[in-house]
This record gives sequence, structure tokens and C-alpha cells, in this order.
Amino acid sequence: MDFLTTSLLFLLLTLFLFRAFISFRNGCKSSESKLPPGPRRLPILGNLLDLGDKPHRSLAKLARVHGPVTSLQLGSLFTVVVSSETTAKEVLQKQDLVFCNRTVVDAVRACQFSEFGLSFIPVSPLWRTLRKVCVIYLFSTQKLDANQYLRREKIHELIGNVPKSSLEGEAIDVGQAAFDATINLLSNTIFSTDLVDPNSAHAQEFRTTVWFITHDAGIPNMADYFPLLRKFDPQGIRRRMTLHFEKLLTLFGDMFDERSESRKFKNSTASNDVLDTLIDIIENGIEELNRTQVIYLLMVLFVAGTDTTSNTIEWAMAELLRNPRVLLKAKNEIEEAIGKGNPIEEIDINRLPYLQAIIKETFRMHPTVPLLIPRRAGSDADLCGFRVPEGSQVLVNVWAIGRDPSIWENPDVFMPDRFLGSQIDVKGTDFGLIPFGAGRRICPGLSLGNRMLHLILGSLINCFDWKLEDGMLPNEIDMDENCGVTVKKAIPLRAIPIAAV
Repeated sequence: MDFLTTSLLFLLLTLFLFRAFISFRNGCKSSESKLPPGPRRLPILGNLLDLGDKPHRSLAKLARVHGPVTSLQLGSLFTVVVSSETTAKEVLQKQDLVFCNRTVVDAVRACQFSEFGLSFIPVSPLWRTLRKVCVIYLFSTQKLDANQYLRREKIHELIGNVPKSSLEGEAIDVGQAAFDATINLLSNTIFSTDLVDPNSAHAQEFRTTVWFITHDAGIPNMADYFPLLRKFDPQGIRRRMTLHFEKLLTLFGDMFDERSESRKFKNSTASNDVLDTLIDIIENGIEELNRTQVIYLLMVLFVAGTDTTSNTIEWAMAELLRNPRVLLKAKNEIEEAIGKGNPIEEIDINRLPYLQAIIKETFRMHPTVPLLIPRRAGSDADLCGFRVPEGSQVLVNVWAIGRDPSIWENPDVFMPDRFLGSQIDVKGTDFGLIPFGAGRRICPGLSLGNRMLHLILGSLINCFDWKLEDGMLPNEIDMDENCGVTVKKAIPLRAIPIAAV
């Protein structure tokens, strides 16, 4: 028996004994509250094979069998999945203090992201400072209203870039076009400049980097399920994440330093953008913030804001092209409100209830983060009569909640009309629709993301008619998914824009 085989057998034996110890320890605890039900578990692996390649769908099926609070043993990681409006409210609102911290997956240990990245750091003085900076200084209504002119110009450029394809009758990659628009809407809000040239290969490269980050952070990682493997990084995920993170940290670090230097000259003018605000906070000691923390915050904002927004627009456009009646109704509403062929402005959004309904329905059917970011139980907790042990991973399956027939009529049908006259919103108070999360961990960029979605989608609808390439019929659009932390279309949506006349 060679050394490798002996080592592997020893590792498997160690893992088996560790699992046996955990089971014994849990069994010795008070039985006043039992663990949530779940599927049968294999030795060592537990329920890892039950996840499949689309975990949100697999877990939704398990919930239909075992109930809205389901438990799984993923290697050595005990996991609880909640899949109903009521149980989500329990985790994200009623017991938010217990479940407020995130599970730190091995992928985000790269480049100390778990120590500085707002998405994963625990509730702490640093977390509170970063949240306060986002809510008060960056994404308040007053601040967003003041710099909306930065985004207005980018929407006009988006509409100006599409007609070339329109004149030549060429299809465009809708997801890539949405990403290009999103990244420059965001970069102009933050830096007052385009981060990438939409017509360059650099835009595709940046999107690829962001996609790899969200993909690698979301794929099953043996180092998370068996901590003894963490040292070896067996799938190379942390090594790849290090390369991606370093690329973005260098980019944002250079932009921070260039702005800091330019501000030293007397003839420099303030940009009134996010970066100036952050540097003011540091230089004036308004909050306890430093350069490193700001650079990681910028990376979080871009990774979280670009991929989710562009994916949502691509899903929305796919559903609209599959449902011509809905698309026509949206076009008529926008044309009547602001005139045919005009780009949407932020002041117009409140006058477009059907456009808002389309966005909500897209969130319901295609939440781009279908399992939210995993929570971690800070102490033993009682959840709907079941015991959740301290240290358990807790997943909120917002995809399953959005397809719950007890909440939604015909849940698998794209019907924006269901939201007309409804008071349901996405701000974290209606737990049947929580694409941005809820509670203290709700996405701090919700307001900006919502504005960008309506600006881009509304402008694409109003300024162009759309047809599928190669004579494809609406019902032939492939709606398969590619999963990581976020869910994107497996086959990119391609459509031909025709200038509205």
C-alpha cells in the first residue's frame, strides 16, 4: 500500500470519527427540540450528492418532501435550509441577531477578503462603519439624486451604441450589453469616469473576472465541507480567487491613489462622486476608515452590483421576448408616459408601474442570488420548533419562496400584472420577495441597483423593437441556468435591435 493510499484512508477514517463525534455530541444535547427533518445521509459525504448542479432547485424539491425547514449534512457542515415566507422572516427579521453573521467559505479567505469585505465580515465596529458609510454617504436618496446626471449620460451612450447593430441587422449579446452599461453606470457614480470602454475587449475581460469570482465562490468546495482539506485547497478555488481579487484590488488601488494625488493640486475640482466622498471621510476623520478598507469596499460594490444587475436585465429581456404581449404592454406604457424612443430618466420611474412590475416579476422568478449568502447560527436557536445548533450554516432559498404556490398564483408563469395595484416591494419587508435580502444584512446598494435596473431595461424597451435571430420563435429561447453565487443564463440571450420609429 503506497503512501498516498495510506494517507487517504487515514483522512477518511479521521473524517468518519469526526462525524461520529459530532453526531454523538448533538445526540447528548437536550432533546426538548429536535433537529429539522431531511433526506437520508451517506457516510462521510452526508447529503453532498443531493445538492446537484442547481442547488436552489434541488433544495426546493427537498422542501416539498421534508417541509420549509430542512436539514442536510454537507460533509462535516450541518446545514439548515428555509424555504417559505414565514421561515425566512424568522431567520432574517425575528432572529436576525442570532443569524446575522455569514458563513465564511474558503474561497473568500483569498487576499483577506473575509476580513475586509463587507459581504462577509461579522457584525462588528468595522461592519457598522462600512454600513453607515454606504447608507448615509453613498446611497442615500439625497446623494443619488445629486449625482443622477452621471448616470443619465451613460444611458444616452448605451442607446447610442446599439444602433450600429440595428442598422446592420446583427444580433447583440444582451447580457454583455447590459453588463457594459451597468459597469459604466456604476463607475460613473463612483469614479465619474468609464471603467471600461464598452467597445473594447477589456469590458469582456472584466465581466469574465467578475463572473469567475461569483462562480468560484458558489460552487461546492470540499475545503468547506471537510475543514481538514482547507490547507490543501484541493480544487484550486482559493488560488484562482487570489488571482481574480488581486487584479481588482490593484485596479481600484490605482484609481484611489490617482484621485488622492490629483486632489493635492489647488486647481483640481471636486467630482462629487463616491470616491471623493470616501477620501473626504478618511482625510477629515469623519469615520474610522482607511485606504485598505475603502479599496475592499469598492471591490464589493463592483462585484455585487455589476453581475447581479446585468443578469437581472438579461433574464427580464428573455422573459419579455418569450411573452410579446407583456413587452407590448410595457412599450405602450413607456411611450405614453415619456414619448416613443426616449431613454428613461430616474424621475420617470415612479410613473411606470408596469415597468416596476416587470422588474419585480423577474426578481420573483429569477433571483440572481437564489440562496442569498449563507448565514451562520451564532448560538443554539429554536426555529419553528426545530433546534438549529450553534455554528450551523443557514440557507434562505429565495428561489423556492418565489415559486411557492401558497403565495403566488401560477408561480411558474411570468405574469407582471400580479404586482399591479400591489404594495409588495423588494425593500426587505415583504418576505415573499427578498432578492436583496432583509434585516441588517440587506444589500446596502439596493436603491442604486433598483434605479439602474429600471433605467437600462426601460430604455432598451422604449428605444428599440427586438426580434430573435435566425428565425427563432419566442418559445424556443433556452432558459437553462448556470449556477454559482449568482445564477445567469447558461446560453446568452442574443437579439436583434430595431430602432423604434
